[in-house]
Amino acid sequence: MPKNPELELALQFIKKTDRNLFITGKAGTGKTTFLHKIKSDSLKRMVIVAPTGVAAINAKGVTIHSFFQMPFGPILPNQIANTNQQRKFSKTKIDIIKSLDLVIIDEISMVRADLLDGIDQVMRRYKNRNKVFGGAQVLMIGDLQQLAPVVRPNEWSLLQQHYNTVYFFSSKAYQEANVVSIELKHIYRQKNEDFIKILNEIRTDTLSDESAKILNKNYNPSFSPTKDDGYITLTTHNNRANLINNSELNKIKNKSYYFDAEVSGKFNENSYPNSEKLELKIGAQVMFIKNDSSPEKRYFNGKIGIVTDISRETVTVHCGDELDEIVTEREKWENINYSINEETKEIKEDISGSFSQIPLRLAWAITIHKSQGLTFDKAIIDAEASFAHGQTYVALSRCTSLEGLVLKTPITSNAIINDRTVSVFNESVEENHPDETVLNNSEKEFQLNLIAELFDYQPFLYPTTRLIDIYYKNKTSIKGDVIDHLQTIKDDGVVALMKVSNGFKRQLSEISEDNILPENSSQIQERFTKAVNYFLNQTKNNILKPLNTIAFSSDNKSVKTDFKKQFDALQEKLLEKLFALNKMTESFKVDKYLEVRAKAVLQKSAPTAKKKKISNRKDPLLALKLRELRDEIRVAENIPAFQIFTQETLYAICESLPRTEKELLNVKGMGKTRVSKYGEEILEVIETYCKENGINKQNEQKREDKKPTKQITLELFRSGLSVKEIAKERSLTTNTIESHLASYIPSGDVDILELIPLKKYKKLVDEIEKIEFKSLTELKEKVDKSFSYMELRMVLMTIEK
Repeated sequence: MPKNPELELALQFIKKTDRNLFITGKAGTGKTTFLHKIKSDSLKRMVIVAPTGVAAINAKGVTIHSFFQMPFGPILPNQIANTNQQRKFSKTKIDIIKSLDLVIIDEISMVRADLLDGIDQVMRRYKNRNKVFGGAQVLMIGDLQQLAPVVRPNEWSLLQQHYNTVYFFSSKAYQEANVVSIELKHIYRQKNEDFIKILNEIRTDTLSDESAKILNKNYNPSFSPTKDDGYITLTTHNNRANLINNSELNKIKNKSYYFDAEVSGKFNENSYPNSEKLELKIGAQVMFIKNDSSPEKRYFNGKIGIVTDISRETVTVHCGDELDEIVTEREKWENINYSINEETKEIKEDISGSFSQIPLRLAWAITIHKSQGLTFDKAIIDAEASFAHGQTYVALSRCTSLEGLVLKTPITSNAIINDRTVSVFNESVEENHPDETVLNNSEKEFQLNLIAELFDYQPFLYPTTRLIDIYYKNKTSIKGDVIDHLQTIKDDGVVALMKVSNGFKRQLSEISEDNILPENSSQIQERFTKAVNYFLNQTKNNILKPLNTIAFSSDNKSVKTDFKKQFDALQEKLLEKLFALNKMTESFKVDKYLEVRAKAVLQKSAPTAKKKKISNRKDPLLALKLRELRDEIRVAENIPAFQIFTQETLYAICESLPRTEKELLNVKGMGKTRVSKYGEEILEVIETYCKENGINKQNEQKREDKKPTKQITLELFRSGLSVKEIAKERSLTTNTIESHLASYIPSGDVDILELIPLKKYKKLVDEIEKIEFKSLTELKEKVDKSFSYMELRMVLMTIEK
């Protein structure tokens, strides 16, 4: 694409800032090409969405309703946040949304205000509730003078209570989003200045008498092209286009050939890019509806030609004066679904379905709506029945020149329907066009925002406050060591760090220099690294430690669910924060932080199941206390341990928790003699244990579950600590920590490549595949001595032998 200052400026805003953007431009200014350039060049994690299935397929994205799982019909303020109307999001979808840097919305002119607010609600819900669009950058691409949103009268009767207009710019999210608007000026489609001037006047509903006179010289109601002329009729309604196409096809006496589409996977019928059963004849006028995927690039979307030959698998087309005919085979359209690559953690496009068909459709006529984005050298315009804003402009702007244009009806002001609201908005876009100064300031602000985000503890406040609120409202039904630790987290952790963070943000703003970006400032880098160490230590001491000490239980199911939900949310945010801080201790770089931020979100966390009952028989604490008592008696009386009680009896005591001599007598292995001799001491140990763990006298065993030791190890690992660091933190051996983490390999909570380098892993797998062995010991003797027992164990968990 030739140099284009507006386009280059827009690309720089995407690359260097977090500003939300509206990119507009007249028809033929390269908006779609701009979208694909961002997709291929940008390092930001992004998704592309569009309001209709066809638009989504053309943009190589997904529909808004599909990705954000929007309800059909009007979306009222806070409707998604406050109701369960949305379908439940998958863990993958939530992870994608949480890790997004950029959301691209194509054909924004067709997006209603309530739908854009719905996107904002979803992004806030899963990313950051305190920032518009959840803090992600949003790029909106489209021309408001083209096709408008569709809204039924009964829908507008509900929406007009909340919005001034149906257009996206009336949404509350847009008004809050501090959008930079850039209009692409260079027109690639048309070269004739007179024609460009006429299109501009129609676009703005200011068609002059002189321009109308020039335009209507092309009025020829009786015009009838020959089959070799290559004209296509653009009309307003689908039935008019079908009538013309079927009529012309029936005039051809040649045999009909039918091509059945091959549809696989998920592909909505409403999004089919072509007929499922395509009828063609030799001599039919056709239009290519896809760019050639072969290296030769023989055709493009909108190219017109005549069918000259048809076989079972191909259709040959001759276009205009070109010497070479085009032998056309099936093309494939793919339905995209987004997921996360488990190895690279990048957002990847999965093909959930495909539609394969000959990329041709009958082209004597097409609706103006379906012509959007296409280019024609020769077109017959029938705009007499224009019924919506922008239709006449869309139809005329498909043409490359006045010479190839024929008007079936004269163009008058009646055929030009423009919305004054749109015109006023477009005028404001032109008046507020950004320059290099705005770009530079926005880039600097972007970097300062990222630093502030790393030290932002505002997101911790809501779940912490909710937990405290739930506790005080349900004190009688929540048992355990809870409230003191929550108050410590809130007062000494979250609130204290919020104050420091706000002060630090102001200081950075004050010391940042006008012409130096934060990542290039030695002064800011020095302050940054000191801040990371401070926040890391404070977070560990005043949030992580008290959070790990909390233990709770509840008889009330709804209270238990609500409490656990907020507890898990707080734990998840903490793990993300610790991971990011641990990875940013050396310096601040934008690309590094964006990568770390995404990985922090995508770390697999397994929140502790706080309410799950654990059999006391498997609880080592009581068994340990009873063994200690047995050893004391054994030494004092110089008798074998089994004479006091056997191992089987010990487990039976742990299982039943007897609280009286009568209950102790019922335990297998405890006769009258043993109870009379040792019963009092045994019951004392049990009583102490029950008091310490909140077990009531009715023997209901509702103690607060303590977090398993390996769970604590996993959480520290997910927070960014290495195996050695965790071992030091917990005063355990590295072998023990590796054993904890290895236990999570089969479930996928830990990837073996996080513990063993890829090269070493592949080498060991290759060796194991070649060796016959019956035990781990035998295997250890046969492989390279550099491999440890633990590494062998971990690798064996991932392969079948």
